[in-house]
Amino acid sequence: MTQHLPQIKKILIALLVGLVIFFLSNTIFNTTQSSLLGVIALLVTLWTNEGLALGIVSLLPILLFPALEIINTKATAVNYAHPIIFLFFGGFLLAIGVEKTKLHIYISNKILNFFPATPRGMIFSLSITSALLSSILSNTTTTLLLISIAIFLTDNLRLKMRFALSIAYGANIGGILTPIGTPPNLVLLGIMEDKGMEMIPFFQWIYMAAPLVFIMLMAMSFLLSLGTKDIEITHSVELKPLDKEQKKVVYVLFSLVGLLLVNASIKPYWGGLGLSETGILLGFGVLLFMPPFNILEWKEDNGKIPYEIILLFGAGFSIAKAFSSVGLADEVASYLISIIDLPPILLLLSVALLITFTTEITSNVAMISIMLPVIYSVSELAGINTTLFMMVATLCASYAFMLPIATPPNAIAMSTGAIGVKDMMRYGIVLNIVGVFVIVFIAEYFWKGVLS
Repeated sequence: MTQHLPQIKKILIALLVGLVIFFLSNTIFNTTQSSLLGVIALLVTLWTNEGLALGIVSLLPILLFPALEIINTKATAVNYAHPIIFLFFGGFLLAIGVEKTKLHIYISNKILNFFPATPRGMIFSLSITSALLSSILSNTTTTLLLISIAIFLTDNLRLKMRFALSIAYGANIGGILTPIGTPPNLVLLGIMEDKGMEMIPFFQWIYMAAPLVFIMLMAMSFLLSLGTKDIEITHSVELKPLDKEQKKVVYVLFSLVGLLLVNASIKPYWGGLGLSETGILLGFGVLLFMPPFNILEWKEDNGKIPYEIILLFGAGFSIAKAFSSVGLADEVASYLISIIDLPPILLLLSVALLITFTTEITSNVAMISIMLPVIYSVSELAGINTTLFMMVATLCASYAFMLPIATPPNAIAMSTGAIGVKDMMRYGIVLNIVGVFVIVFIAEYFWKGVLS
């Protein structure tokens, strides 16, 4: 019993936090809404203090939401089969194939030979590569393709963590550079079209987002490289020619990237090839089990799939569903309306802070889908630039760096085992705050002129 005391203490702390949030929320919201906020506080505390395993905590909504009459079991459980989860599944299979054939060792040596073999040089190069790829591919796809390479560039655990974060954060940052880089951008364009608003042209979007991406990439890379000056990158494996199995994986990866690029580049004009990225990644992952590739075997390799991350995202989508179902989004809108008399820059700051930190407890796609109609209504009532406010909210949803549940790249980085939740929170809260203020500053002094 004594050996379990630390774990019991962490669970009790999480329960206490949940109860405190419930009673505080009950002074503002109704009982069901307060119950949801209490459960979210419980989950976030357990994810953070690791009182229970990540996967077990992620299953708790299936138990707690129906028990507390938030939403029923069916409405909760269906979120654990969300389409994006199968995109992850396909990407994980590809990453396992890369690792099994030791292709990551070959690629990491190539990278070390090309870029400065210093921690700071590698962090900057990985983050920039991830950001640029994320502007044309989805940030989820980019992270899945790069993460297994990044963590094998060094055996130093501190550097593994920073390299994995540089890929994930770089993908989050770069995904906003183009309208097709990340799903929240597409959600924004879809809602603008539904509301009959003037659409933001493709290259105008890039023009507006580029300064933000550059500033955030430099700030993030500098932050992650602090304290690494005295660490050396050692890589003892010699660069050998690719063997037969590695070549097979290379063919699969090049074909995958080519298909993704074609599908993404023609989608804005001709509707794409009719293929979703989920279907593409899952298809190529399954291909590794088939002849003539035969790289993976189910009995041997299925245990390497990080199922706890899949469950984590199921929990995130469940929270978003509950958030909408209990009317919490409408309640938030009513409180936002009460601050419309603030100066525009303070109203922008309030929206940016709300979206950034609310996104930490659920998926950014789900959260922005819930909140953009709210932001639209509030900005219309306030008589302010609706496009500006919706743009700020959308980009802030991608700039949530603290918790794995917030964005797909965060979750993928966590799946490597190189990062702890505390590590992500420590760097993430700094980047959250920097991101909020940079977005608000650029919106007020740059975007406002472009959109007027």
